[in-house]
Amino acid sequence: MKNIELLESAKALLEIQPNTLSKLSNASAFLNETLDQLNWIGFYLYDGEKLTVGPFQGKVACSTIEIGKGVCGEAVSFKKTMVVGDVLTYHNHIACDSNSRSEVVVPIFIKNVLYGVLDADSPIYDRFDQDTVSFLEEFVTLLVKTIDI
Repeated sequence: MKNIELLESAKALLEIQPNTLSKLSNASAFLNETLDQLNWIGFYLYDGEKLTVGPFQGKVACSTIEIGKGVCGEAVSFKKTMVVGDVLTYHNHIACDSNSRSEVVVPIFIKNVLYGVLDADSPIYDRFDQDTVSFLEEFVTLLVKTIDI
C-alpha cells in the first residue's frame, strides 16, 4: 500500500515539472527523502557513448561510466535491473564512494532507446530488498511516461 501512495505522489510531482532537468532533479530529491539508508541516489544519462552523471543526491559522484563497466554499465549492457548486496565482493564495481556497501541500478529506456540509469547506493549491506527494487522499477516506468525525447 505504501508504494502505491508514494508512486501517486511521484506522479503528481513529475507531471508539474517544467522540463526534464527539473523532473530528474526533483525525482532524485523525492527518492532520497522517500528511501532511508542511502548515501547516493540519482541518474546517469547516456550521451551516445557513455553514461554521464546527471541530477543526484549524495556525495560527489563518478563523472562518467563506460558501458559494461561497473553496476551501472552492466545494467545497460544486460538491459536489466542489477542488485548487488555486497559491492566489496563484486568484481566489476566502481567505487565512487568508499562507504557504499550495496547498490541497485535500474536501466532507463525510452521508446527502446537507452536514456540512462537510476542508481542507488547504500552504506548498508543487502539494503535493497525486492519491495524496494520493485518500487524503483515502477518509479522509472512512471518517469519514462513523463519524458519526451
